[in-house]
Amino acid sequence: MALYALGDLHLALGADKPMDVFGGRWEGYMDKLAQSLQVLQPEDTLVIVGDFCWALGLAEAEADFRFLAQFPGRKLFVKGNHDYWWNTSAKFQRFCRDLELGENCLLHNNCYFYGDLALCGTRGWFFEEDRGGEHDEKVFRRELIRLETSLKAAGEREKICFLHYPPRYRGYTCPEILTLLKTYGVCLCCYGHLHGESHKLALEGNYDGTDYRLVAADYVNFQPVCLVP
Repeated sequence: MALYALGDLHLALGADKPMDVFGGRWEGYMDKLAQSLQVLQPEDTLVIVGDFCWALGLAEAEADFRFLAQFPGRKLFVKGNHDYWWNTSAKFQRFCRDLELGENCLLHNNCYFYGDLALCGTRGWFFEEDRGGEHDEKVFRRELIRLETSLKAAGEREKICFLHYPPRYRGYTCPEILTLLKTYGVCLCCYGHLHGESHKLALEGNYDGTDYRLVAADYVNFQPVCLVP
């Protein structure tokens, strides 16, 4: 029984956007994933911290989910900024059940348990551009509510938090999210989203009582990161 995390797989079996075109670490990334995901056992849990695939809907995502279904274990999904396939939990569960895709769950306004650990999370927020405005403020506040809802659902259990966007990196912090992580005693926060040259911006290690780890696929050479062996 092991707990793994991995982000930003960017599968493109149902959409014509393969990441190989970027070269470097992305060359042959599907083969790398097919090899590395063989580590999964039926009793394991894999948390995917956003940007699972490029599909624009569940129907288009079928091939990507069938690829993942080759590998055993429970999979939890955090929403990423490119997860356009994302749908309601009820529709997603029906999709997975009808296609016999195994145990897949959306980590969204809820939490799941792994032994004595609570697995919490949401997409998070990231100021990549000078946007702002009323709409962005609403989206940001909604993410804070989702994160706190997830953390509250964990009760008194030890908490691991999974975000797509990093709550802190070189030159930027999101104090509202960091405050929630500290208030609820999160021991570990895993995040993705940073690619290529942006890897240099990652801040890992302990900060204010929480350990931070970047688990974007191209950062960890497409190997699921074992959090609990």
